[in-house]
Amino acid sequence: MFTIEHEFDATAITLIDEGEPPLCEDVIIRAFEDCVRITQYDPHEERVAEITLSPAQLRDLGAALDLPEGIYRLPRPGREEEP
Repeated sequence: MFTIEHEFDATAITLIDEGEPPLCEDVIIRAFEDCVRITQYDPHEERVAEITLSPAQLRDLGAALDLPEGIYRLPRPGREEEP
């Protein structure tokens, strides 16, 4: 299950783990204009873990989910390919 909320400066997506225990804590993804922040409470450390991705890293992650093992460089929008 997930929710989508439009906040003042970001869109927030919350991923809620459902099913058989043990369940993972909710994952919150906030998409800003210049970055994407992914947070999740870590009960073992008793703190919130946070990862920040640039738009290019997020695009690469999305592409990587559909590619086989290997090394890739995707063309960057607005840039010509290097020879």
